[in-house]
Amino acid sequence: MNPALVVIGLFLALSFALGLLARRGRTMNLEQWTVGGRGFGALFVFLLMAGEIYTTFTFLGGSGWAYGRGAPAFYILCYGAIAYSISYFLLPVIWRYATTHQLHSQADFFVRKYGSPALGVMVSLVGVAALIPYLVLQLKGLGIIVSETSYGALSVPAAVWISVTALVVYVIISGVHGSAWTAVVKDIMILAVAVALGLYLPWRYYGGMGPMFDAIEQAKPGFLTLPAKGMSVSWFVSTVLLTSLGFYMWPHAFASTYTAKSEDVFRKNAAVMPLYQLVLLFVFLTGFAAILQVPGLVGAQADLSLLKVTKLAFPPLVVGLIGAAGLLTALVPGSMILMSACTIVAKNVCQPLLPGSSEHTIHRLARAMVPVVALVAVYFTLHGGEAIVPLLLLGYNFVTQLFPSLLLSLPERPLATSAGVMAGIATGVATVSWTSLTGTTFAKLFPSWPSVITDLNIGIVAMIANIVVLLVVSALTRKRS
Repeated sequence: MNPALVVIGLFLALSFALGLLARRGRTMNLEQWTVGGRGFGALFVFLLMAGEIYTTFTFLGGSGWAYGRGAPAFYILCYGAIAYSISYFLLPVIWRYATTHQLHSQADFFVRKYGSPALGVMVSLVGVAALIPYLVLQLKGLGIIVSETSYGALSVPAAVWISVTALVVYVIISGVHGSAWTAVVKDIMILAVAVALGLYLPWRYYGGMGPMFDAIEQAKPGFLTLPAKGMSVSWFVSTVLLTSLGFYMWPHAFASTYTAKSEDVFRKNAAVMPLYQLVLLFVFLTGFAAILQVPGLVGAQADLSLLKVTKLAFPPLVVGLIGAAGLLTALVPGSMILMSACTIVAKNVCQPLLPGSSEHTIHRLARAMVPVVALVAVYFTLHGGEAIVPLLLLGYNFVTQLFPSLLLSLPERPLATSAGVMAGIATGVATVSWTSLTGTTFAKLFPSWPSVITDLNIGIVAMIANIVVLLVVSALTRKRS
């Protein structure tokens, strides 16, 4: 049997076993299933949040963009460090409020702050709409990783179905505890693999990093600088801003803050997490090393660059270890996304329609929805052709529309009204949806305008419209009240 496939299978079994062992000695009610009883210390919270951030996007998308896009990929290095700085001030405030009011989901926060169950439904729908492409991203990456590193012994659909089955079972049984335990193994693996590849491959094929970049510049002049149009400086800055503001707006990342046992956990993490961005640098170096060694990968195929060059450089046993690390980068965030999406739908969409339903009923409903949401994601995974980074950016365009409303809710008395918040979010989401479905860009609408405007990320444009509508409607509705 293929040794790479054996190694991948062993790590899949390990992650499944950890998920089952994590629930021992605990009554798995809604509080334990979603937020771990609010008892996680700095290490587990760090690993959970890193598990959500360092995903198949990091493993394949980062290297794929370095391979296919060059300099624009460096936006990925920038936004995380900015988001961690924001988290030092933002997350303790969210945690204090969530702990005081025993909240379980992101939508709970908005409902309680603005006193509007209808707003909770809207926030829930936006969150789930963003989470589906994010979950598809994980499953798409997972299928690619397992299929490629097993040398085709498993097809992409087979890899997706096997892994999703294991994922669904341990999410239903263990909830956030299983994710946290698996995250420990995942972080050790991804750190070792990313650093080793980023250091070894440039040395093996080019004699060092300097010669590698010289060879790339000679073969592709200007590839390592931002273009004058398209993914220009304007696009770069607006995309970094969009993603840093939306970083903790993902429902699963937002709800992870509820698991901490104290607010000091976030301050410790904010001091350490920027260093973790260095992992991405090594992933980029692997993508750059692949440019001249496995040429010809275009479009979504660029996401295969890391796997193609590692298969070229290493024997099957080592490739299996690399594939196992990639597998875990999908399973940990995938489990958090599944759990968050199901909790949101059960608690913030279904519960208002089922008045008087107990917490036990909502917990059972959330767990019952796990395979349903997973099947929806599998369908889009197997019938979609998007590359990994565009999928993530689409999700960011949606979730960042929640940031202005969150910011205005932080004072004891929110600075916006629920009507204003709903109108603003609706405007932002409608703008993103229209441009995504029609393929409309600023450059197409206003071809004579300067590129500093037309190259802006459409998510930022949507957020500006969101803020304007939010403030106007809030002013009008506050005067009436």
